[in-house]
Amino acid sequence: MRWRFIFIIFVFGTLYSVLVFHLYNIQIVKNLYYSARAQFLSEAGVLEKYRGDIYFIDKNNNLIQAALNKDYDMIYAVPSEIQKEAKLNNSDTADWAEKLSPILNVDAVELEKKINKQNDSYELLILKAGEEQTKQIQKLNLKGIYIDKRNLRFYPFGELASQLLGFVSIDKQEGRYGLESRFDSFLQSNGLITTIDWNIQAQTEEILRKLVERWEAKSATAIVQDPKTGKILAMANFPNFEPNDYPRFDIGDFLNPAVQAVYEPGSVFKIFTMAAGIDSGKITPETVYFDSGSVTLNGKTIRNWDHKAYGKTTMAEVIEHSINTGSVYAERMMGHDIFYNYFVKFGFNALTEINLPGEVKGNIGNLKNGRDIDFATASYGQGVSVTPVRLISAVSAIANGGVIMKPLISVDEKPEAIRRIISEDSARAVAGMMVSAVRKNIIADIANYSVAGKTGTAYIPDFKVGGYTEDVINTYTGFAPASDPKFVILIKLEKPKNAPVAGQTVVPAFRELAQFILNYYNVAPDEL
Repeated sequence: MRWRFIFIIFVFGTLYSVLVFHLYNIQIVKNLYYSARAQFLSEAGVLEKYRGDIYFIDKNNNLIQAALNKDYDMIYAVPSEIQKEAKLNNSDTADWAEKLSPILNVDAVELEKKINKQNDSYELLILKAGEEQTKQIQKLNLKGIYIDKRNLRFYPFGELASQLLGFVSIDKQEGRYGLESRFDSFLQSNGLITTIDWNIQAQTEEILRKLVERWEAKSATAIVQDPKTGKILAMANFPNFEPNDYPRFDIGDFLNPAVQAVYEPGSVFKIFTMAAGIDSGKITPETVYFDSGSVTLNGKTIRNWDHKAYGKTTMAEVIEHSINTGSVYAERMMGHDIFYNYFVKFGFNALTEINLPGEVKGNIGNLKNGRDIDFATASYGQGVSVTPVRLISAVSAIANGGVIMKPLISVDEKPEAIRRIISEDSARAVAGMMVSAVRKNIIADIANYSVAGKTGTAYIPDFKVGGYTEDVINTYTGFAPASDPKFVILIKLEKPKNAPVAGQTVVPAFRELAQFILNYYNVAPDEL
């Protein structure tokens, strides 16, 4: 019995000694290291804390993770240990830097500066190490180089919907830009399910990428919306950025042009001019005027985009051929006050209040001057500006029988009708004119479906010297099936090369995306 008692005392004595030694090692020997490390982690914001995931959905309401939390390998150095080891072995800290440099893709001189800092117990080398980098570091087995796990934000689809999603900053672990910013507090304890359909978003972005590359354009934006509920099904921009590696991008890349940039949309606005004229009872689709090819107001002459004179022409034909003088005629028939009031009803001077940060509002301020020429150019979308999200909301109002809906980005938001802008009959009449334009111009036509659409080509203002540049922005917007719209699409292309009109660029892109969505939703044809 006695030897058993002695053995037990020995075992527990040994364990106690190990524990004491471990505590001594942590609190005394490595006190500076652990204190510095804790301080660094706290200041850098990489201490683990919960953040809810962000989800896309599909047509069956399945959830797809668009932003989640993931364990990353973090590689760091303890300079005091490295310096001590180098001294003991009569070596140089440059040896560490030379071995680490090709693995971490960091200049050896910069690395040596870090590990040569005196009285330094903690230096971060790389926050998100790749699997291969981690393996190579482990093989080196360098004294004073450590690997730790950190739980950080991860975007599994990379650049997909990056401006919409935003990102989480590494330094403060706070949402920056997009949904990460707008719902930052909410995401501290909840997940967010968006209205974005992953399949439509992915298809939209692929079409935009090809569009920009094909026409060597500066940028492109596209939005897909459900006109009856206001739900945004896709919101895409190209170029975009990689949220998993956001530090290598410029701040301007993080902005979302769909809600944070205005532009003059051009002839797309003719459908709103016609909507106002028809709803006010001043014109009908069959109203006839004589087009001489130009009109002069306040000493300035407006001509048609194709420099043609169409002679005796109806308002429906004005939309079919996108005749500038016909839009001017419609505006003058209703008068400036009626025209302006309808533009206000469409919301062209107000925010949509979509749940995204940094939304800006359009500008129709020049109409307050009361000059005939300003109202004339506004009737076909020049001299006034809107955001893409405001523009698609206005088009959706026509598709929705004259009622404008608040654009929604979260499934938790309930559909909200803002107001009735025009009557159902007026909306139906304008939609019919848009269908006629598609049939007349063929490019956007889809067999067995009634498609409503309108082009817009606008010259870009020269803000330095005044007037307009030779560069253009092409826009196409439309919906299908026109008899019972399931979606509205808006595509905008900025500064395409050698393609002055929208029919060459954005219209084929619209048709491709519309065809995809009709097939995806398995929408029954409405024109057999």
